[in-house]
Amino acid sequence: MSKELIDNKLSLLPDLPGCYIMKDKNDHIIYIGKAKNLKNRVRSYFRGTHEGKTERLVQDIEDFETIITGSDKEALLLEVTLIQKHQPKYNIRLKRGTSYPYLKITNEKDPKLIITSDVLKDGGHYFGPYPDVYAASETQQLIMKIYPLRKCNGHQKRACLYYHIGQCIGPCDHEVPKEEYDQQIRKIRSFLNGNVHDIKRDLKQKMDEAAEEMNYERAAEFRDQIAYIEKTVEKQSIISNNFMPRDFFNYYMDKGWISIQVFFVRQATLIKRDATMFPCYGPPEEELMSFILQYYNNGNNIMPSEIYVPEAVDTDMLSQAIEAKVVNPKQGRKKELLDLTGKNSEMALKEKFRLIEMNQAKTTGAIQELSEAMGLPYIERIESFDHSNIQGSNPVSAMVSFKDGKPDKNNYRKYKIKTVVGSNEAATTQEVIRRRYSRLLKEGKPLPDLILMDGGKVQVNAAVDVLVNELGLDIPVAGMVKDNKHRTASLIFGEVLETVVLNPRSQAFHLVQRIQEEVHRFAITFHRNVRSKNSFTSRLDDVEGVGPKTRTKILRHFKSMKRLKEAELAEITKLGISETVAERIKETLANYQG
Repeated sequence: MSKELIDNKLSLLPDLPGCYIMKDKNDHIIYIGKAKNLKNRVRSYFRGTHEGKTERLVQDIEDFETIITGSDKEALLLEVTLIQKHQPKYNIRLKRGTSYPYLKITNEKDPKLIITSDVLKDGGHYFGPYPDVYAASETQQLIMKIYPLRKCNGHQKRACLYYHIGQCIGPCDHEVPKEEYDQQIRKIRSFLNGNVHDIKRDLKQKMDEAAEEMNYERAAEFRDQIAYIEKTVEKQSIISNNFMPRDFFNYYMDKGWISIQVFFVRQATLIKRDATMFPCYGPPEEELMSFILQYYNNGNNIMPSEIYVPEAVDTDMLSQAIEAKVVNPKQGRKKELLDLTGKNSEMALKEKFRLIEMNQAKTTGAIQELSEAMGLPYIERIESFDHSNIQGSNPVSAMVSFKDGKPDKNNYRKYKIKTVVGSNEAATTQEVIRRRYSRLLKEGKPLPDLILMDGGKVQVNAAVDVLVNELGLDIPVAGMVKDNKHRTASLIFGEVLETVVLNPRSQAFHLVQRIQEEVHRFAITFHRNVRSKNSFTSRLDDVEGVGPKTRTKILRHFKSMKRLKEAELAEITKLGISETVAERIKETLANYQG
């Protein structure tokens, strides 16, 4: 769409709440947002300057649509619905599912207490999340001992052992009234909400009764259950004395990115957190609201009793949208925990930026250092060659490519030397340089900014000779020199091949070291494969009666000379090879050591 048409559409925008839908040149929806005032918000994308991810989004926008809503709340709800439907590439995409375990009382005639990671709208009662499966399992086992439900997977013809030891309510023994199940479920919910006083009192009574009946083993079980409650539930009250489930959301915004953290508080204990970061294209408090709404509409996160958010968030609108209590704490322990959530958000985002800076120092920063040391413009692409042979046999060469300081493995190349017999560094270098760059010229593909040879003056001079005198190319060529311990030492470069001194602690030095190690690894690996294959095939070629088809058949079946040598004669003849030829193969390989 032309700028004139965009300007005309912008002039018609209303001063009303609603959603806006951004599209690219192919009419694909790429971003969906909400606004209290559509005119002001949408215009902001086409006015002034932007940076980072927002700049990329704006560059992709070719058209937009708007949908007016009756209120800010309706805009928030519609935004999430549209995002989930269209999945625009610039919007938040929450993962479905969760790694957190929950306890669930199933919605059945005879309900069970199970552990699950899938939260479904199936009428079941969910409790959690728990920090790990072990914690959920321990709590499940305790509850089943104190307030048991159905234990087995199906109705049996008679009561099982668990019923007799008090860990199953006994639907296989008798019809259990719904009222009895409801009573158990109420007690379980009370326990998980922190009301442990009644449970401890009941257990103490059962323990005393068992002791009076001289059932000391049973009494010991009740004693251990009381101890578990005291060590786990009661001793974990680090947030408050209120065991109500709560979630704390906070954010930190910088350089076009928003970092959001969620703290889960269950049974008065901070048990887990979620963290995420993504590009932010609108006011951060509104991005947080959208995130929270999607978070609970995603299907795998249970709505807690209370949700705590920072002051900038519209708690009334969010409460109505998610139909839950949303609070902005002003003081006390809840405010401290909300601030802690925000501090973690800040630390996570700053760490991300530090890692990016460190990575840039190793890559583009190293390239900048290397370019300055060699007196060259920015070296975007480097190609490096290494040769490999053993006593002149099976000579090969390999080339690795680095772009902006990072390996570009799609452009790695392998070369079997065709024109050189024996070990001849200069001739081998000339062949691979000729093959590589004559092909790039023929195909019209970009040339590197620097060629690094894993060798000294012989290889550098041979490469320059082909580039300049045969191909008419002016590509800088340097040699990577090693010390007497075969470690990266320096570069040689220039018309008279002077030493380029690199600080061994510099990023440029470490980059050259990585390139040298990578091209050597690539060449050695290729040479080993070629040598192994050629050794196998050359021995077979010496056997009378083994032609190309038979050799291929043997290679595919046995894979190696060792397996072929160890094979029985019958296994070879099964491939359609005559017994006479099979015997010749065995004789030829008789002296093979491997």
